Amino acid sequence: MKNEMKLSMDAISENEALGRICIATFLTRLHPTLEELEDVKTAVSEAITNAIIHGVPADGKVYITCRCEKDIFHVEIEDHGVGIADIPKAMEPLYTTKPEQERSGMGFAFMEAFMDELKVWSQPGKGTTVIMEKAIGFSYLED
Repeated sequence: MKNEMKLSMDAISENEALGRICIATFLTRLHPTLEELEDVKTAVSEAITNAIIHGVPADGKVYITCRCEKDIFHVEIEDHGVGIADIPKAMEPLYTTKPEQERSGMGFAFMEAFMDELKVWSQPGKGTTVIMEKAIGFSYLED
């Protein structure tokens, strides 16, 4: 069975929790373990925070699309902000464009560690899309 959700929200820090909770609630239909749920919440939180802090101006939006297909959870976090000029550099642990805000530079490392698949598409001046997938160990869903 396929199910999809789309969410658009203002790019403000207070909305990071909203996005994380909406995605976690949507994911529960696959009956994830607590560990799987926490992994997804952490990865999604990092992606949303990156979009808000590094990608989008204060009046911008963050777009989230989630899909459940059988036992695979798919999520895309998209912004139409500044984009990333050097994706491999941005994905290096401890790299941050905002050291003055005491950012750790571990966002992409956490996403990679907690999800089964991570892809990043970005174009300077156009925005960034982070695509993540995770297989959920046991699903009660039937076709």
